[in-house]
Amino acid sequence: MKKGTVTVLGSATSMGVPTIGCNCTVCHSKDPKDRRTRPSVMLEWDGHRVMIDSGPDFREQALREGIDRLDAVLYTHGHADHILGLDDLRPLTYPRVTGGGKLPLYAKPETAHILRSVFKYVFDDNYKYGGLAKVELREIGEAFEVLNLKIIPVPVMHGDAEIIGYRIGRFAYLTDFSIVPETSFEMLKGVEVVFLDALRHEPHPTHSTVANSLKIAARIGAAQTYFTHISHDLAHEATNQTLPPEVRLAYDGLRIEIDLES
Repeated sequence: MKKGTVTVLGSATSMGVPTIGCNCTVCHSKDPKDRRTRPSVMLEWDGHRVMIDSGPDFREQALREGIDRLDAVLYTHGHADHILGLDDLRPLTYPRVTGGGKLPLYAKPETAHILRSVFKYVFDDNYKYGGLAKVELREIGEAFEVLNLKIIPVPVMHGDAEIIGYRIGRFAYLTDFSIVPETSFEMLKGVEVVFLDALRHEPHPTHSTVANSLKIAARIGAAQTYFTHISHDLAHEATNQTLPPEVRLAYDGLRIEIDLES
């Protein structure tokens, strides 16, 4: 079996934890697992590194984890907390250019359109002062391959917008959803490790609650489920004490071994 590791770069909701101006217990917690940057994970196998999303905390995450190179970035959707670190990819793209080629970014057409609009100066490539990220957008449809690794986009509903998570071997990463469609449950059969959006206990129009994600986790039946995109409503240790042993809150810096072959 081909093995790899997943590193949680960030596990927070869009405002991060601590949240600016908040005086709640979690925002002032001394537990480092209650300090959460914006959501992203990195996969590593056979000397390769692929990241899912590049949020606004990417610089901090890369320095923390010692990221000195990347082979690709996969995007789930075009919201700010998932794309705004694109500019900070710059130093990781320069060696690729000297060696030939640009850093590939994979995204559905709708997300690619947002990336081209927000980072117009990057993709127009006519900024006369230089210093641009050397990246190349590759639009995706169904399953595709990155470095001989099969990647399967998994549709989920983020409020009334369809976005994607990803299945890679027996690992799946589904962040930012309120509903997992029936057809996507079929795509998740046999997954052993899954990440699920679990924002808080209270309902939210575009995100899953802890209770809803527990039901989804039970239906998927993975050996281990991690909740991510977590708000400051959920204290790490206190929340884990209420969860079954096969479900835990993710935290920044968590590393997990995964099976990359279905």
